[in-house]
Amino acid sequence: MNEILCPNCKKMFKVDEAGFADILKQVRDHQFEDELNSRLNLAEKDKQNAIKLAEANAKMALQAELAKKDKELIELKAKNDCELSDQLAKKEAQLAELKVKKDRDLAEQLAKKEAQIADLMSKVQNAELEKKLTVTEAVQKIEKERDELSSHLRHKETEQMLLEKSLVEKYTCELKTKDDIIRLKDEEIAFRKDMKLKLSTKMVGETLEQHCETEFNRLRATAFQNAYFEKDNNSRSGSKGDFIYRENDDQGNEIISIMFEMKNEGDETATKKRNDDFFRELDKDRNEKKCEYAVLVSLLEADNELYNSGIVDVSHRFEKMYVVRPQFFIPIITLLRNAAMNSMKYKAELSMIKNQNIDITNFEDNITKFKEGFAKNYELASRKFKTAIDEIDKTIDHLQKTKEALLSSENNLRLANNKADDLTVKKLIKGNPTMTAKFEELGRNI
Repeated sequence: MNEILCPNCKKMFKVDEAGFADILKQVRDHQFEDELNSRLNLAEKDKQNAIKLAEANAKMALQAELAKKDKELIELKAKNDCELSDQLAKKEAQLAELKVKKDRDLAEQLAKKEAQIADLMSKVQNAELEKKLTVTEAVQKIEKERDELSSHLRHKETEQMLLEKSLVEKYTCELKTKDDIIRLKDEEIAFRKDMKLKLSTKMVGETLEQHCETEFNRLRATAFQNAYFEKDNNSRSGSKGDFIYRENDDQGNEIISIMFEMKNEGDETATKKRNDDFFRELDKDRNEKKCEYAVLVSLLEADNELYNSGIVDVSHRFEKMYVVRPQFFIPIITLLRNAAMNSMKYKAELSMIKNQNIDITNFEDNITKFKEGFAKNYELASRKFKTAIDEIDKTIDHLQKTKEALLSSENNLRLANNKADDLTVKKLIKGNPTMTAKFEELGRNI
């Protein structure tokens, strides 16, 4: 039997060998648990070191991957910028070359057209001059014939007077009969003059209209096969012209259109009209019926040298308006028609040039749209790239916080491990006399 002092009550008590062995077993179990805890702590420390190493490796791999991606993005951006600059330079060079070529071709075509127009204008002026000369020669010829006829008439009148004088006495009875006949003729003449005075201006004008229509119909089958020449019967606007002339080509495109107004006036008409009185109404009818030209065929102002000289252009007062005498009715149609036929060619060529200019404009618009679209996509990609960089920065901040938390946990584990390393049996039984005595009895070095 062994006596053991109780560290609590300070009393001695006896413990047999079985009890002592049980106490010793308890102390050994405690040491085993301490050693086991120590080994567990070492395993946990190794585990934490492995985690730390894995985190460091992951961080280094992530940083290397980010650096690689940054390098690829920089190279891709530089490559795209270089390719875009080359493409834009090529397109701008092609566009400049195309503009220069088109400007040169257009200038050459315009120069040719101007030369052709000048040549045509020269021919028209020569034709007008020839017509004026022809009219002048015809007038001189007519005046010569008139003078000859006047001289012949005076000669005949002299002969008539001599004949009448020689036959007065012989034909007294016949003279009386002649007086009666002359009286009847004078009455007939007076009746005719009175009827002429009663004729309206419209009826006199219709006679001129019939003349012009007859002249046109004579040439319709040969010279104006595709032409429309009919009376203007549409008076919905309150007024109407006399005739409308229209002509189309084989494709149905209008070549020329003319509004005609015929004006005549009897010699005995009380109120004399002037050509100027009908210009405004004729221009109004031309615009309402959508005709290109307006022509006044007039016998008014018979003594006016201006209107007697030929075709008179009054477009300085009203656009595309002419005044002619009846003998120039067909020539004015032919002249305007030929000029319109030539202008159709120029209009077609100008339309082609205009379409080419429209194509160039569309090409420039497409380039501008491409630039705007590329800039928009580049800006969008830049924003997305910045967003990705911000997210990466946020991830790095999160990993940094995780790193700090792991480092703090490591520090706490280190402190715990130090405390475990400092733990000994001596420290455990410090202040416990009973356990100290037991260990002393066992002869253990504590």
